[in-house]
Amino acid sequence: MFSPSDLLTIPLNEWVNSFVRDWLVPNFRPFFRSLQWPVTLVLNNLDAFLNAVPMLAFTAVLALVAWRTAGHRVAIFTAIALCFIDMIGLWPETMTTLSMVVTAVFFCTVIGIPLGIIAAGSDRFQMVLRPVLDIMQTIPSFVYLVPIVMLFGVGMVPGIIATIIFALPPIIRLTNLGIRNVRHDLIEAAQTFGSTRWQMLWDLQFPLALRTIMAGLNQTLMLALSMVVIAAMIGAGGLGLVVFTGLGRLDVGNATAGGVGIVLIAIILDRITQALGEQRQVRTTSLFATLKQLFSVSAPPVDRTERAG
Repeated sequence: MFSPSDLLTIPLNEWVNSFVRDWLVPNFRPFFRSLQWPVTLVLNNLDAFLNAVPMLAFTAVLALVAWRTAGHRVAIFTAIALCFIDMIGLWPETMTTLSMVVTAVFFCTVIGIPLGIIAAGSDRFQMVLRPVLDIMQTIPSFVYLVPIVMLFGVGMVPGIIATIIFALPPIIRLTNLGIRNVRHDLIEAAQTFGSTRWQMLWDLQFPLALRTIMAGLNQTLMLALSMVVIAAMIGAGGLGLVVFTGLGRLDVGNATAGGVGIVLIAIILDRITQALGEQRQVRTTSLFATLKQLFSVSAPPVDRTERAG
């Protein structure tokens, strides 16, 4: 039976191999390796700090943050979950995983929010950026590892770079969406009162879009955690390495313990970031007031009936 391949065969694999191995890696690998230093700097300092903090002190601080943002139930769960992780002997690996995730989310935020803001202000830039984000979100996570290893080598930092690429699209998309969904009458009112473009972005658009942006940050965080085990294949450590080693040795107990640790950390971070994106956190007039409200003591509600009487 006739098929198009009988007339024309496209050697795509040979083209890609030639492009990557014969041109990209020899010419640009030193440049890509030099880009690792900011990730290395943040990761090493954060990993050293988290592993140096006593377990009880870290648990108390994170439980306090959970209580201030998500309520006492999440705070109690945070304390119990962290104590459980310590009791099963995975505290150092958990801190390493947390440092990896926080580092990846930090760089995703630094890169993603400005790109989302630019995309919200330029339809042409959004048109160019959209297919790139589509490709980043649809390529299987394992595919990221091949060019990352060839350009950056193996180890913790290349694993984080792969995680950054994998987890970046949601925060860009939702930052763009949140700013574009700000009501036009509010923007026109700000322009009428003489607000500059920077003032309008900082004091109006960004605070009103903060709930959507926090949803993007939450999705980026979850994707970064899901990439932890896969990044262990190229030398990343932490709980992902525990799971990967357990699978390789058919050690079901060790793999299960690492998986449970990842799940508990994911639940804690998910509840905290979701609470930060609640509507009560964004009913403010500026970004500074939004961040300040997180640590302010809420005043008791006023009974309007008593006040009227």
